[in-house]
Amino acid sequence: MGMLPVIGAPNWYETIRMGDGVTLIHEPWIKPFFRCNIWHVRGRDRDLLFDTGLGHFSLRSHVPLVTERKLTCVASHTHFDHIGCHHEFPDRCVHRAEAEILADPRNEWTVADRYATDEMFDGMPQGWDTARYHILPAPADRLLENGDVVDLGDRAFEVIHTPGHSPGGIALYENRTGILLSGDIIYDGPLIDDVYHSLVDDYVATLLRMRDLDVTVVHGGHFPSFGKVRYRQLVDDYLAHKRQAGCHLPQAR
Repeated sequence: MGMLPVIGAPNWYETIRMGDGVTLIHEPWIKPFFRCNIWHVRGRDRDLLFDTGLGHFSLRSHVPLVTERKLTCVASHTHFDHIGCHHEFPDRCVHRAEAEILADPRNEWTVADRYATDEMFDGMPQGWDTARYHILPAPADRLLENGDVVDLGDRAFEVIHTPGHSPGGIALYENRTGILLSGDIIYDGPLIDDVYHSLVDDYVATLLRMRDLDVTVVHGGHFPSFGKVRYRQLVDDYLAHKRQAGCHLPQAR
């Protein structure tokens, strides 16, 4: 394999407007499996930022969108690829079950020890050194529970606790529009249920509970967004795979 191009901070991030006040911020030089989708939602009184990416380059310094207005920064969960820039934002939220990791994001807790390597990249970020990579502490100001609401003034996102991929995973659901910001519990790619704090039984229970959610569009933690039919396909494929593997689970309706 040839040498990867070296990419500086001004060319690291890309923003793509998705409609309904939702903007995708991502890091296109990271391979899709490792590339976190950072979701920005415009609200009347404040904006929402759901996840913050790898953290090697500052989001605040290089993505003007995240500094335009007051902003609530929510962690879908505390794996390294989702919380790298949380420390840059003062109003931080995380599920109670992973608050300790956000406050003390050791590489073995954020799975950076397993995944944060040169193999992630299609273009090497300037100054990257795998051996020195770590995430800065970002203790949460608010601990979230299932059923809580993140209120933007004219928009309300309900917190859905999604244990399975990790114990404190959450999704955010806007009932009025059917928008689901799903984090890593469901996306259109290989679902991960084998890291140190994953639990397959919890994963199955979460997807059974979420299967009939009335979604119009799902903006996942990785890979492209998708609609309701694909959402059901992905959920049912995972459940069928686990059923074949010998997991005992009720038939989905």
